[in-house]
Amino acid sequence: MNKLLITAGFAVAVALISPAGAQTKAAVVGTAPGMAAAAQTVSITATITAVDKKTRDITLKGPQGNEVTFTAGPDVKNFDNLKVGDQVKADYTEALTLELKKGGGLVVQRTDKAAVAGAKPGELPAGAGGRQVTIVADVVAVDAAKQTIALKGPQRTVELRIPNPEQFKKISKGDQVEATFTQAVAIAVQPTASK
Repeated sequence: MNKLLITAGFAVAVALISPAGAQTKAAVVGTAPGMAAAAQTVSITATITAVDKKTRDITLKGPQGNEVTFTAGPDVKNFDNLKVGDQVKADYTEALTLELKKGGGLVVQRTDKAAVAGAKPGELPAGAGGRQVTIVADVVAVDAAKQTIALKGPQRTVELRIPNPEQFKKISKGDQVEATFTQAVAIAVQPTASK
């Protein structure tokens, strides 16, 4: 059993166990000249097997029987409403889009956005959170023979392998690429069914 201190809240704790014991997983990938996108969603339902009100420890049992214990930080509101047997449903989504900006002209930069929402007082814990990172980078090298491009962003230069020859018909040194990475998690606690 792992024990982690999660001060960012219960949503982060559930997101950490979701990829390993995912019940459902969906992925979408698409490309077009000058564009590419990929997205993946993972869903899991875990059962609360222990709640320690004094230490704020919560033990979750995943669909494959694995148990993980987390300490709920002060951001977790309505903690006292959690009970053994309650179900915790989590959906985690991440997506990446790349878009060619012909001729450049944009400021090479990184921008970050984040948002969080939680349950109302008295309700079972639930919440959603997300973040989005957008980076604009200059195309500093193009090698169609090796199927690579080099992008210089605000902090470093990276070389990407692009196995699609059609992309090299559109891109050239001096262009820019705008990449947007999005992550989102939504959780909801469902009470134990009455017997």
